[in-house]
Amino acid sequence: MTEEIVVTYEISASRACKLTGLSRSAYYYRSVKNDKEVIEALQALANKYPVYGFRKLFALLRRDGKKWNHKKIYRLYRVLKLNKRRKGKRRLPSREKQPLQQQQGINQSWSMDFMSDSMVCGRKFRTLNVIDDCSREALAIEIDTSLPAPRLIRVLDRIIEERGKPDQIRVDNGPEFTCSLFATWCRDKDISLLYIQPGRPMQNGFIERFNGTYRREILDVYVFFELYEVRKLTEEWIVLYNHHRPHEALGNKTPFEWREMTLSNAAFSFQGIQSL
Repeated sequence: MTEEIVVTYEISASRACKLTGLSRSAYYYRSVKNDKEVIEALQALANKYPVYGFRKLFALLRRDGKKWNHKKIYRLYRVLKLNKRRKGKRRLPSREKQPLQQQQGINQSWSMDFMSDSMVCGRKFRTLNVIDDCSREALAIEIDTSLPAPRLIRVLDRIIEERGKPDQIRVDNGPEFTCSLFATWCRDKDISLLYIQPGRPMQNGFIERFNGTYRREILDVYVFFELYEVRKLTEEWIVLYNHHRPHEALGNKTPFEWREMTLSNAAFSFQGIQSL
């Protein structure tokens, strides 16, 4: 500002300093600092290692023999806006361990989980897998690049319309499953939500076993160029899995055969109760 007054009004530097309250030594001071080398070195490392924070970058500069003070490097680190925002940890309610038991009836319990993969172009897609815990039948595999909670609810509504609603659904702690929209939908449908404990995928063992089979037999076998190819192959595989592929846990029966046997046994038991 003082320099602008000197140039604009063509007065001496001394008079301009008196008018602005700036000392003449401060007016004539010229910094000899040159941060160009530090900025270039810091920027080069940040471009090469975009996920590294200040401590890692500072350590790399030290390993390269740079003796710049850490306060100077951190000042430029902030000026270049390289500082990363720390992601807060999502807090979850405490989860009680829910024993994984073989269900005795159809629609007593369903399991759901998400999987992800990518096409040749690098574009990622997700799959929502839903199975019946009793028959291990694949109820649906929804595939798209994004599967938010409203889409999840639409898929479940479609399955319920075809075969009735379950007593409970077992899921992990993914954001689509823990959101209020999905919890409200389950409460309105009178469906119990069973959350596994974080970091304990074995508590959702039925769907994890199914995911492994689906990945080995479809996702790892084929190369996908378009999303419709994934859907077409998956639809064909679901028919094969439910109707033709024997399952060791079901006595080498197919999920469809186990379902029919379970339903017929339930109908026979119901008739026996009525006769009494």
